[in-house]
Amino acid sequence: MSISKLDTPFDGPMKRLTKFKKRNVGRSGGKISVRHKGGGHKRKYRLIDFKFEKIGVEAKIERIERDPNRSARIALLKYRDGEWRYSVAVQGVKPGDSIICAEKAQVKPGNRMMIKNIPVGVPISLLELFPGKGAQAARSAGSFATIQALDQQKAQVKMSSGEIRIVNWDCYATIGQVSNAEHNAVSIGKAGRSRWMGIRPSVRGSAMNPVDHPHGGGEGCQPIGLKSPKTPWGKPALGKKTRRKYKYSNKFIVKRRK
Repeated sequence: MSISKLDTPFDGPMKRLTKFKKRNVGRSGGKISVRHKGGGHKRKYRLIDFKFEKIGVEAKIERIERDPNRSARIALLKYRDGEWRYSVAVQGVKPGDSIICAEKAQVKPGNRMMIKNIPVGVPISLLELFPGKGAQAARSAGSFATIQALDQQKAQVKMSSGEIRIVNWDCYATIGQVSNAEHNAVSIGKAGRSRWMGIRPSVRGSAMNPVDHPHGGGEGCQPIGLKSPKTPWGKPALGKKTRRKYKYSNKFIVKRRK
């Protein structure tokens, strides 16, 4: 595809970088396994480059696009060798900017480099947790992490949740905060837009009968009458810890999220 083609009004994503996405809409074997999901507009999945294997090859941002499969904006990159790829865009980059993934590079939004070469306190995103795994953390709209300290080939990185985690300083990260930080401030506006997004209506448990939900029953708007909220199947709904007690990554966590 020529650059002149890209200068024309946007007419959809680059076809060679998309694929058909099968939507299970909350069903497993035809039965509902996740409630309140179904319908929604058709989507094509954009093939996002999370591995960043083109080390040392400069890329130019041709355009910034909206991706229906994620909250962040994505950037269409054209590398110097002629290859096209999609990447998650960070705040502050714009069409025409040049970015690069290298072991050591200029500290500017969009550039990607090893953590050991990033100054302490600089916001980072698309963070590798293990060398060679690609971007694993800080990938959603507005999220970022911060390097707290570097010592003995390890880095202490503070996540958006407040958790402080140990990461090998040979892991790569992108400079800057993930784009579209105002994502959570968007008003859906009407019920129909939720349906476009594949979200079906939900009914409050307190509006049901006791036979249908633990919160049900009573005259008018009654409290739930329980110590803590429950699911329709009687399991704790809020505040229940679900993380495995002896998870392998416990040793990498210095401070838990609040």
